Amino acid sequence: MPKKYSAEFKERAIRMVLDHQGQEKSSRAAAVRAVSQALGMSRETLRGWTRQVEIDAGTAAGQTTDEREEIRRLRRENAELRRANEILKTASAFFAAELDRPTTK
Repeated sequence: MPKKYSAEFKERAIRMVLDHQGQEKSSRAAAVRAVSQALGMSRETLRGWTRQVEIDAGTAAGQTTDEREEIRRLRRENAELRRANEILKTASAFFAAELDRPTTK
């Protein structure tokens, strides 16, 4: 799925929120609201980005980006192994049935 915002835009938006919050001594919500309106984007998207930066920095509780990627990778690997296991079970049943059939010569 193509990304709507570039990495540079995302970094700039997050930096603007942090700067606005520091300069204006405003709350995070007010900074996100002001920056999102200035950039013409969703407040919730920007809030999520800034929240994830806090988590990655260790200043907030939650899953880091690296942990999320690892979980995603492990889930894909798990699904692939389950499919392979089903194929092997089916093949095993097929060959067991072949061995049980009487042969005629």
